[in-house]
Formats: sequence, C-alpha cells, structure tokens
Amino acid sequence: MKILVVDDEQDVQPLFEQRFRREIKSHEFEMEFVLSGEAALEYLNNNGFQDKLILSDINMPGMSGLELLDKIQKSCNPPPPIVMMISAYGDDENKNTAQKLGANDFLTKPLDFALLKEKIKSLSI
Repeated sequence: MKILVVDDEQDVQPLFEQRFRREIKSHEFEMEFVLSGEAALEYLNNNGFQDKLILSDINMPGMSGLELLDKIQKSCNPPPPIVMMISAYGDDENKNTAQKLGANDFLTKPLDFALLKEKIKSLSI
C-alpha cells in the first residue's frame, strides 16, 4: 500500500518510519513524506492519485489540510484516494468540515499508532 504523509513537522517522518518499520521493511507499506499541501498536490499530480492512502495534517502554513482535501476530491477521477485527516485539535468544526469535504477518517494527535495500523490494515486498497 502506498501511503503519502503530509505534515509540516519534519519530525513526523522518523516517527512514522520507526512505528511502521516492520511494514516498510516487508514492503507491506510504501511511505512518502511531504511538508506541505502544495508539495502533496505536486507529488500526486506526478505520481497519480489512485491506490494511495493520504494521511494529512490539517494545520499547516500555506495550504491547509482541509484545502488539500478539497482539491484532491475535485481533481481526481472516481474513486478518490482514501484520505485520513490528522489534527492536534479534535474540535467538531474541523471534524465536520473534513467529513463534508470527503475525508474517510479523522484522527487526533498524539496519534495512537496501534489504532492507526488497525485502520490502515482494514482498508482494501
């Protein structure tokens, strides 16, 4: 499974690589990391939208994760990629907006990586 992680915090990459090292090593997961919504769109335009899971932070400078989600939903051919939004703020406004824009899930930081693994492995991509 190809997973694109979008977060402006650079320390997210080593954290994900540590928590998913078995899945990465066994080639169960292939993870790519970008630091902005703009970089995510560029990556997706260059590599295709299909067969991907996107884990996106909401609060980022420039394009927010919610703006990215909206652009992804409008830019790709059906079916859209699976998008899980991640936020340090679990407020209802962000959750409702993400849901209305087509997010498949909403997770709060700090991430429960065991739960995230379960959710990812239950997907049929």
